Amino acid sequence: MDLHGDFHVYDTTMRDGAQQEGLNLSVADKLTIATLLDGLGVGYIEGGWPGANPKDTEFFRRAATELDLRHARLAAFGATRRAGVRAADDPGTAALRDSGAGTVTLVAKAHTRHVELALRTTLEENLAMVRDTVTHLREEGQQVFVDAEHFFDGYRLDRAYALEVLRTAAEAGAEVVALCDTNGGMLPPWVADTVHDVVESLGARGSGAGSGGLHVGIHAHNDTGCAVASSLAAVEAGATHVQGCINGYGERTGNADLVTVVANLELKTGRALLPEGRLREATRIAHAVAEVTNVPPASRQPYVGTSAFAHKAGLHASAIKVDPNLYQHMDPVGVGNDMRLLVSDMAGRASIELKGRELGFDLSGESRKELVGRITDRVKVLESRGYTFEAADASFELLLVEEVEGRRPSYFDVESWRVITETRAGVPVGVEALSEATVKLRAADVRYVVTGEGNGPVNALDQALRAAIGQAYPEVARFELIDYKVRILDQGHGTDAITRVLIETTDGESSWVTVGVGANVIEASWGALVDGVTFGLRRHAG
Repeated sequence: MDLHGDFHVYDTTMRDGAQQEGLNLSVADKLTIATLLDGLGVGYIEGGWPGANPKDTEFFRRAATELDLRHARLAAFGATRRAGVRAADDPGTAALRDSGAGTVTLVAKAHTRHVELALRTTLEENLAMVRDTVTHLREEGQQVFVDAEHFFDGYRLDRAYALEVLRTAAEAGAEVVALCDTNGGMLPPWVADTVHDVVESLGARGSGAGSGGLHVGIHAHNDTGCAVASSLAAVEAGATHVQGCINGYGERTGNADLVTVVANLELKTGRALLPEGRLREATRIAHAVAEVTNVPPASRQPYVGTSAFAHKAGLHASAIKVDPNLYQHMDPVGVGNDMRLLVSDMAGRASIELKGRELGFDLSGESRKELVGRITDRVKVLESRGYTFEAADASFELLLVEEVEGRRPSYFDVESWRVITETRAGVPVGVEALSEATVKLRAADVRYVVTGEGNGPVNALDQALRAAIGQAYPEVARFELIDYKVRILDQGHGTDAITRVLIETTDGESSWVTVGVGANVIEASWGALVDGVTFGLRRHAG
């Protein structure tokens, strides 16, 4: 497959995506993300704006020796030359030329008001800036793309000038003119009409003539919630270059989610844009990028979200038991995801049976009907009391073990526990109070009494519990609490409200989530902590 020929998939996560609030990438982060994107099989990776900041300049310097891209070409982003300056003498153009990137993407104004008010130059000089910069970089041997900023808004205000900007770029040697919905205000039908007109007016690839070599591209923002739909509409109208970000990162409400766009085009329209088999890596790579950015992936993200193929209603589960495709638009394996059954008070027998199978328990057959019914009833009773097993597979698995085997996994017996939090007079506001917990339990026929200290009651309990059990089971030293969520249920009852706690624990290789419910946050946390350690010991016991 020619990733740089008939159709381009262009990722701008490390430049436009990095403008998202709260998202900050180091040079090392960018190098890691670039390798992941190359593994997905995109055609172009926009690395940043060399010369605009030291980080991006350093990225391109290191990329020259540290990146070994097998599929993608690295692109440098920058602006056209400044008004009144020769391209050969412009520092920004020089930074692009010297970046080491074989492809340069220039941002150019395509909106008359932006030219006059933002650039503070004439319409004629703006065209000259586009022409001179493209020509200079082409003469230096670089492939040049042009992002026509605010194109759709500019097209509505002055169609002739917006088209002239594109035509000028193409005649100077630009291989791509990407139409940018910079403010994200367009709707898909408007995008489609405009792209069709541009493709036909410029005689680009996808036009009626079909002989042009110019690519018309789409760069959509998600301010109306239509970035993916607008990108698909643009392709349908003749665009042969699509830009976006992994996980839909970007300023304000984000950019088009590139994975969703590419998956839709391949799975729904038959247009394969990635090397064969690469789409099956989409979920892994999307989540790996999320780990690097430290921005949690959206659970309901199409195709790659953890909830993308999750089923909760008992009716759905009954149908899925017969044929998984009855309530799924595709086999999740195609994007590297998995079907999940959520256990809740909506769950019927089929949900429990399928979830049990997912966790390694055979609950099928006539002989298991009574057992499945008992489990179903117990889940519904527990959820009526505040428990939720949708996100707490480990607690649900312990429940299954107890029902299937007739007893709960028992590695220790707790005699008692208590926790004390001390706040001293004169301690400044904001300084965390010291908490001390004491746990008494028996493990491996030995009684342990252990005290733990922490920066809060839950931390102190966690320290004391693991210190006590760890004397009998050394593997507990590997367990670590990595996430903690508290929710107050039925808040109208004030201090009488029920508290639910979800705790995620890891052993360094995998993680699991447990749930606890109680009259207060400490009691609820204790239940989740005990489940977390019990599940970990069961897993390590084999």
